[in-house]
Amino acid sequence: MPRSELIQDIVHSSKLREFIRFAIVGTIATGIHYGIYLLLLWIFDIEQEETFYTNIAYSIGYVMAWFCNFYMSAHFTFKSNTSVKRGIGFALSHGVNYLLHLVFLNLFLWLGMPETLAPIPVFCIVIPINFVLVRYVFTSKHFQ
Repeated sequence: MPRSELIQDIVHSSKLREFIRFAIVGTIATGIHYGIYLLLLWIFDIEQEETFYTNIAYSIGYVMAWFCNFYMSAHFTFKSNTSVKRGIGFALSHGVNYLLHLVFLNLFLWLGMPETLAPIPVFCIVIPINFVLVRYVFTSKHFQ
């Protein structure tokens, strides 16, 4: 297969378009999450040594973004309907995702990274894992 045909196949791949839609939804959800987190840090004047409150602010942002993420993932990314089974699968996949977020957030805080910047490497590590889990929920026959 010539190189130009291979590139065209990749560009027109439904999986690539699906991943791009996932990235758009993920960017919006991450922006909501990070924005709420920063807003709560600012409103309550949370300092780096107040790890408990940092985790609370991070969790509130995560939950708020979760609702938006579920509906956009179902309807826009995977062009699927929402259902109780998918909602449960999405919640379970995001339960794993949330635990990974907290583990890495606290690791980066422990390493001395400022609380305003610590979520950035967390997003870079956890988002690809989340894609695999969420894609399974919305494309698997187990969740129809």
